[in-house]
Amino acid sequence: MGLDRLNNVLANEINELVSKGTAKGKEDIIVGVKKPEGEKGPRYFLKGKGEMEFLRMNSNSYLGLSLEEDVIKAEEEASREFGVGPGAVRFINGTFKAHRDLEKKLAEFHNREDAMIYSAAYATMIGVFAALTSKETIIISDELNHNCIINAIRLSRPKDKKIYKHNDMEGLEEKIKESIGKCQRVLIVTDGIFSMRGDNAPLDVVSELSKKYDAQFPENIMVMVDDSHGIGAIGETGRGVEEYTNADGVDVLIGTLGKAFGVNGGYVVSSEAVTRFLREKAVTYIYSNPITIGESAACLKAIEILDSEKGRERLKHVSKLTKKFEDGLTELGFEFIKSDHPIVPLMVRDTEKTTEIVNYLKENGVLSTGLNFPVVPRGDQEIRFQINGNHTAYDIDRVLELLKEYKESH
Repeated sequence: MGLDRLNNVLANEINELVSKGTAKGKEDIIVGVKKPEGEKGPRYFLKGKGEMEFLRMNSNSYLGLSLEEDVIKAEEEASREFGVGPGAVRFINGTFKAHRDLEKKLAEFHNREDAMIYSAAYATMIGVFAALTSKETIIISDELNHNCIINAIRLSRPKDKKIYKHNDMEGLEEKIKESIGKCQRVLIVTDGIFSMRGDNAPLDVVSELSKKYDAQFPENIMVMVDDSHGIGAIGETGRGVEEYTNADGVDVLIGTLGKAFGVNGGYVVSSEAVTRFLREKAVTYIYSNPITIGESAACLKAIEILDSEKGRERLKHVSKLTKKFEDGLTELGFEFIKSDHPIVPLMVRDTEKTTEIVNYLKENGVLSTGLNFPVVPRGDQEIRFQINGNHTAYDIDRVLELLKEYKESH
């Protein structure tokens, strides 16, 4: 039995994506890292590119902690003591102290009663969402929410779902009022930072609206926020959009350990009752291995660094470089979405041109990511630049110089 006919069907679908310019293509393979040297931040080496050095402008490691020596040391020491893998899922194998220590630290960091760690933030959203959605739940979601939220809604099979226009708080309120008397529970879900744009949800307003109408629903209005891109990247102390908007009323907060913390995994923080329920009901927690003991130890060290003067200084550094980059784009006449977050989307609005600019940058030693339909809506094609704590003023100037050269030559 072969796959000859299916292989042809799949190959045709791939060719169609390529012809439309929406195929993601082959992934670059990083084969080496050169630590920061002089006025330059880290440089990376790619398979097939010899000794050519590349500046990464497309990393989610907003604080640059993945290369922090203390974080690396913490992971190495824990791995040598306990091994490189957890061995099994937690309900079978029990748990390691580092896992529980990390959960307690995350709960403390976010001022919540308890926390749970998962293998990934995507798995966190899928598991938490499905477990907390009953047959009498209406879900209300921002139209630009991340793919993990979209798929979580599909898998959770709520009584109904309602979509409001991006950050339209009047539209959100209208969807809440439409739900009164039609369900037991409402779940409002939004990204904290919208990963394709770098803008933030007005969580203060979302929280106030949930409080305003909460009494109308027998099982409450629940506000769930995925702030994977915000935590560790925005807010005076890096506590994300909650802190940035001074919001009070996020019931379930989902974050990642694989972006600003620089390691791997996902997590949720909430009340003890919610987390205890999720340990019994969230399938992606129950049936998936946790992150490793070494990764847990590295995350603990990363949180310790963030929640210190050193962390605050790094946040200021990222903010300063983000403004420098935005000011440079303004001077060059480029369109971008301005925000206080280190995601800086350069709006190209054309698939072919987006690819052309990304390739030009790569040819000159800068890695960036072009985002085309269907990852972003038609007409919103962009290059998503991401500033991080390992970048330097020299690095930002280099990227701006290349963008200037491209613009002058095209």
